[in-house]
Amino acid sequence: MAYYSFWLARLRSSSKSILSSFRTSKFSTQNTRRRTLITLSSDNSSRNGTPFQLFSASLLPLALAASAGSLAIQSQTHPSLCDSSALDSRDVNIGGKGSTEYVVKGSHKEIPQELVDELKAICQDDMTMDYEERYIHGKPQNSFHKAVNIPDIIVFPRSEDEVSKIVKCCDKHKVPIIPYGGATSIEGHTLSPNGGVCIDMSLMKSVKALHIEDMDVVVEPGIGWMELNEYLEPYGLFFPLDPGPGATIGGMCATRCSGSLAVRYGTMRDNVINLKVVLANGDVVKTASRARKSAAGYDLTRLIIGSEGTLGIITEVTLRLQKIPQHSVVATCNFPTIKDAADVAIATMLSGIQVSRVELLDEVQVRAVNIANGKNLPELPTLMFEFIGTQAYSHEQTLIVQKIVSEHNGTDFIFAEDPEAKKELWKMRKEALWACFAMEPSFEAMISDVCVPLSCLAELISRSKKELDASPLICTVIAHAGDGNFHTVILFDPSKEEDRQEAERLNRFMVHTALSMEGTCTGEHGIGTGKMKYLEKELGTGALETMKRIKVALDPNNIMNPGKLIPPHICF
Repeated sequence: MAYYSFWLARLRSSSKSILSSFRTSKFSTQNTRRRTLITLSSDNSSRNGTPFQLFSASLLPLALAASAGSLAIQSQTHPSLCDSSALDSRDVNIGGKGSTEYVVKGSHKEIPQELVDELKAICQDDMTMDYEERYIHGKPQNSFHKAVNIPDIIVFPRSEDEVSKIVKCCDKHKVPIIPYGGATSIEGHTLSPNGGVCIDMSLMKSVKALHIEDMDVVVEPGIGWMELNEYLEPYGLFFPLDPGPGATIGGMCATRCSGSLAVRYGTMRDNVINLKVVLANGDVVKTASRARKSAAGYDLTRLIIGSEGTLGIITEVTLRLQKIPQHSVVATCNFPTIKDAADVAIATMLSGIQVSRVELLDEVQVRAVNIANGKNLPELPTLMFEFIGTQAYSHEQTLIVQKIVSEHNGTDFIFAEDPEAKKELWKMRKEALWACFAMEPSFEAMISDVCVPLSCLAELISRSKKELDASPLICTVIAHAGDGNFHTVILFDPSKEEDRQEAERLNRFMVHTALSMEGTCTGEHGIGTGKMKYLEKELGTGALETMKRIKVALDPNNIMNPGKLIPPHICF
C-alpha cells in the first residue's frame, strides 16, 4: 500500500506539466489517429514481466513518473477510426449533429503527376481536366448542396478492368474517388469536397445478357432505367422501378431508390439479384449467384445497395424483371383536405387491393402543374391510382376504390384506359418538380423525403401541412401515399440566407416528426451529405459505429466517396 501511495503522489506531481505537453501535440492527421503507448520500466514491472500500457484514448492522465525508471513514448499509426475533420476546430466538414451548413468544406491536395500519367495510360482520350467539365461534375444538377472543391480529373472508363486499374492507382496515391452516374441525386452524393478523381460511368451502358425465361437481365451501371425499358419492351418485359428521368441503374443501386411503383414491386433492394463491385483496393467481387433466392453467406448485395459509393464502385448489375401488364387503368380524384386524401390511400391499401401506384399531390402542387402546363385542373388535394391486371380485374379494382373515395369526401373521380389519356394524366405527376420551378424559375428547392409506417401517414402529412402553409415560402407536397413516403418541394431564394434557414427549419420539423413516429429521414433519396445529421437520432450510435467499422475494413485509406453517408463525428 505504501508503495502504491508513493506512485500516486509522483503521478499527481508530474501529470500537470506532462499532460500539458501532450495536449499541444498533434495526435491526429487526416485518415489516421495516433495511439500513444507509455511503457514504465521499474523493479515492479520487471518482476512481473508486464509493462504498463496506457493509450491516448484513456480517460486517465497520460503521465507516469518514477524516481528510478524510464519513460518511453512510442507512436503507432493505425487506420482511421474517426474522421480527423470531426476533431479539427477548423470545421472542414459538415453533416454532424445539428449542422445547418450546406456548403461542404474539405481539405484538398494536389494530384500527383504520376497519377495523372497512370490514368492517361489507362483511359487514353477518355479523360479530361477541363475546368468546365470538372465544374459540371462537381455541382449536382438538381441539388442546392455545394462543395468548396470540384474534382481534379474526370475519367470515363469503358470496362470493369479499366475501373479496377483506376481504383488501384487512386488507392496507391490515396486520392479520393467519386463515382458518377446520371447526376439526378439531390443530397450531394456526387460532390467532391476534397477534389480527387470523378469516375463517370456513362460509357458503360450495355446490356450484357437477357434471360427471357428467367425474367432477368445483366447490365452495366451506366444504362438508364428508361433506356433499359425501351430495350425490354419488344420482349414483353420491363424493369419496374421509375425514379426521376435520367437516373442510371448504377446510381439507383447506390442510393437504394424506388419510385411510384414501389408499392407494388418493392424498392431497388428487392429487384437486384446480384452485383459486381470494384472494391477500394481494386479487387472485383461478385456478390451472389443468379438464383432468384439464396441463403449462402452474408448478403453482400444488400450491403452494397444503398452504400452510395462509399464501399465500392458497381460495374455490373443483374436485375429482376416483370411482365408488362396486360391491362391498366389510371384514376384521379379530389378531396377537400389533404388528410382526407391520405386516409383514402391508407384505406385502399387496407382493403387488400394490389394497386401499382397511389400518388398524392396537394393543392399547391396542382397549382404548379396548371401554371407550367397551362391547364385548369381543380386546385385541390388529388390522389392518383393505377390498377393493373386483366381488363376485368382492373375494372373491379377501380370500382372498389371509387366506393372508398366516395366514403371519404372524394369528388371528381375519373379514370382512363386509353394509352394517350393515361399518359396525359400521369404527366402531371412525372413532371411535378419541373412544374414547381415554373412558379419561381430563379429559386432553388430543398426536397424532403420522410417515410413513416402507413398508419402514421395521415397524421404526419396533416402536421407537416400546417407548418408548410404557415411558412412564407412556397411549399408543395408530393407523396408515394401507398408506402408512407412523402416529399415536400420547398422553394427558396438562394440569395437570401433567411429563406434557406426557413427551408432548413421546415425540413428538420418533418424529419423529427417522422422519426418520432418510428419513420425515417429518407425513404428513397439516400443520405449523401444532406441527411447525415439525422442518422444518429434515427439509427443510434451503435449502428453507425458498425457502419464505420465496415467502411474502415473495406476502405482503410478512405478514398471511396469520402465525407458521405456516415456522420463525421462517429468514432470507435
